[in-house]
Amino acid sequence: MYTINIYLRFALIAITLIGGVVLTVLFGFWYALPFILIGLTLLAGYIFLGTVQSAALLMQSMDFDGAQRRLNLTLKPSWLYSANRAYYYMIQGGIHMQNKQYPQAEVMLEKAQDTGLPSDNERAMVLLQLANLAVVKNNITGAQSLMRQAKQQKVTEPQIKEQIAEFDKALKNQGAMKTMHQRHRGAVMQPGGKRRRPKAR
Repeated sequence: MYTINIYLRFALIAITLIGGVVLTVLFGFWYALPFILIGLTLLAGYIFLGTVQSAALLMQSMDFDGAQRRLNLTLKPSWLYSANRAYYYMIQGGIHMQNKQYPQAEVMLEKAQDTGLPSDNERAMVLLQLANLAVVKNNITGAQSLMRQAKQQKVTEPQIKEQIAEFDKALKNQGAMKTMHQRHRGAVMQPGGKRRRPKAR
């Protein structure tokens, strides 16, 4: 999908709307109408679509700081269309994960999940990241539950499938190690028995 550079969009919005006002004053409203319509269309696209698409492209190129700066140009996330709003929170969560800001990442990923992601690919990716956060908190049971949900999604992206398979394998090994550790700890013999009283004199 073609994306207009955000700064070019800002410039076009200003030119068309200001130009529309000038033309209205000089020649009348009907001469200015095309400029006003173009300006309002560009403005509506900015308000309701935000800067999510260009931020996603920056994320793909591993430019996390650039993606954050681009998201910061979104006027108001709550005004975005639901799909774009979910992507906004998803990208924010990915940026926080990269910066090891785990509590903020969890909040954003849960917001993305609650908002409603448009496809199973995105839902699986968010579940995978939440499972990763559960492991960070040493919540293996929670991570396993999230992974079961991720594997139930109909994922079509090979890269996401591979990530799920790798993480699931690592999680199973970690779960097995934890179980073995718990069994070993439970099997350690504790000192017991009755304490012998000293003989009375």
